[in-house]
Amino acid sequence: VHPNVSQGCQGGCATCSDYNGCLSCKPRLFFVLERIGMKQIGVCLSSCPSGYYGTRYPDINKCAKCKADCDTCFTRNFCTKCKSAFYLYSGKCLEKCPEGLEANNHTMECTSIVHCEASEWSPWSPCTKKGKTCGFKRGNEVRVREIVQHPSARGNPCPPTSESRKCIVQRKRCQKEGKGKKNREEKRKKSNKEESKETKQENKGRAARRQNREQRENKNKMQPKKRKAPNKEPNVAPVNTAH
Repeated sequence: VHPNVSQGCQGGCATCSDYNGCLSCKPRLFFVLERIGMKQIGVCLSSCPSGYYGTRYPDINKCAKCKADCDTCFTRNFCTKCKSAFYLYSGKCLEKCPEGLEANNHTMECTSIVHCEASEWSPWSPCTKKGKTCGFKRGNEVRVREIVQHPSARGNPCPPTSESRKCIVQRKRCQKEGKGKKNREEKRKKSNKEESKETKQENKGRAARRQNREQRENKNKMQPKKRKAPNKEPNVAPVNTAH
């Protein structure tokens, strides 16, 4: 062993030196060179840092640099995330997306163009005019549909979701709902008033009968009871038997 090489290293190093840091790593760890100013120091990590990808060899596991436009990569020729101002497509970082694709600024990827899709039209609504279905001959009817797929930035825009057309119907008179409602309300009030009047009369008669009954009972309590006279034999004149 070289005099500058130490066997009692820390931080996952198998061998190290005072000047160059780690020279080799313990099993399963990745060896990577970090630049500190003009100096490069070897370190051992459990996974490669951003901008590097890991390669395993029988003697050593190393972290190699991704391409300049890659932020993270699986191999040198396959990026998984691009640096700012680049869009990811099939493992490559592009400044402009290919024809037929559009740039997604949220994911920074090239994605397929999505066009708007709408559902089928609903049946035509009843013929109306100013919100009513009676009292007119010419009106309008409408139909609607829903958007089932909203478009992407470069996709075809959505069509109208409602249509209107003229319609002709047989004129029919509208029922005067307000007047009928008013009449019903007046009838209800009148009925309640009559019922209330009858109830008041019944209560008044019931109270009068109760008062009369109480007066009779009080009068009977205040009058003294009459005593029955003893039975007296009638005075009978003596019969003269002398002739």
